[in-house]
Amino acid sequence: MFGDIGAYVMQDDILFSYFTVEEAFTFAARLRLQGSIGSQNQKCKTLMKELGLWDIRTTLVGGPMQKFISGGERKRTAIGVEMITDPQVLLLDEPTSGLDSFKAFTIVKFLKKQADKGKTVLATIHQPSSEAFIMFDKLILMCDGHIVYQGEP
Repeated sequence: MFGDIGAYVMQDDILFSYFTVEEAFTFAARLRLQGSIGSQNQKCKTLMKELGLWDIRTTLVGGPMQKFISGGERKRTAIGVEMITDPQVLLLDEPTSGLDSFKAFTIVKFLKKQADKGKTVLATIHQPSSEAFIMFDKLILMCDGHIVYQGEP
């Protein structure tokens, strides 16, 4: 099954609005990880720090009507919830949409680190900044569903 080796991060996340960031990670860990509660908690803590979410871990995620964390923090939380299983393949649909260039770059930088660790990262990004663009290892440009370029940026 794909879930055994991979994770998929949707463009529109499905986070519970009444969870804190830490509770979202912990909930995912309890559902999807084996091992002791201590090891699961350590995994959550490490991942929140890696994603720059440690300082807001006790903040509610919120929803469309009540926003408590920023769009970038929300995207990183959604990515972290999927990364809790340490997947070898990570698929992301528009992980930078709706974010300013700095927040988008932060996410691309995190994904590049994951690729450098040996993970396969596939993402659709419609408007990458030039800073983000140069971090890509491989590139496929498409137009009307057809590949018009495939190679290195």
